[in-house]
Amino acid sequence: MSLLTPNPGLIFWMLVVFLMVVFILAKFAWKPIIKGLKDRENEIQGALDLAERTKAEMIQLKSDNEKLIAEANAVRDKILRDAKEAADKTILESKDKAAVEAQKMIETARESIRNEQQLAVSKIRKEVATLSLEIAEKVLHRELKDKEAQEKLIADLASSAHLN
Repeated sequence: MSLLTPNPGLIFWMLVVFLMVVFILAKFAWKPIIKGLKDRENEIQGALDLAERTKAEMIQLKSDNEKLIAEANAVRDKILRDAKEAADKTILESKDKAAVEAQKMIETARESIRNEQQLAVSKIRKEVATLSLEIAEKVLHRELKDKEAQEKLIADLASSAHLN
């Protein structure tokens, strides 16, 4: 049983050694350990602060990106709307220009037809006049072959000349 009950001298020396270990640890080890723990705590707190700032910046960047996307969509919509309006305007102008051009072509064709018609009528009149002269010449030639017919024609012409 002597093992279970400690000797007072052993307790004294254990206490002296324990106090020396505590003194040595307090003098040389605890300050660096506590300083290291404080440094580590400061590093962790700095990392947490940096993470919070980064998180806030990411939220801000996300918000800015959403604004930029919204602005880009608005600009895109405006460009598309302007392009559609320009295309519609161009189509309308082209239709109007085509209608005017078609009207000019129709007028030119009508004028050409009128000119051709007048030319044809003029040619027909010349042909009719030529044919009439030829017919008259042949008729007169036949009528005036005999002397009696010539005298009768001259008398008729002279009597009609006096009446006019």
